[in-house]
Amino acid sequence: MVEPTESESLAELDRFANAMIAIRAEIAHIESGHWPQDSNPLKHAPHTAASVFATDWPHPYCREIAAFPRGPRRVPWRSSGRATPRRHPCRR
Repeated sequence: MVEPTESESLAELDRFANAMIAIRAEIAHIESGHWPQDSNPLKHAPHTAASVFATDWPHPYCREIAAFPRGPRRVPWRSSGRATPRRHPCRR
């Protein structure tokens, strides 16, 4: 159970809720058989920089999922400051 204090901002609570939603989505991938129970991003988390950049990658999920589980953030693509979401390289 999580009980936030009055000092937590709404933005921080939203960030926490989004993290829990992302973790649940990873659990759904395991439940559906997309990732095996014994080798998945949750089982091997956290992924260190050394493990992500190692020559050998023995996992059934891609390095990008390990390094950036929530996908890339919005990035500016025009000088106007407008941003657009980029597709995660492993997600189709």
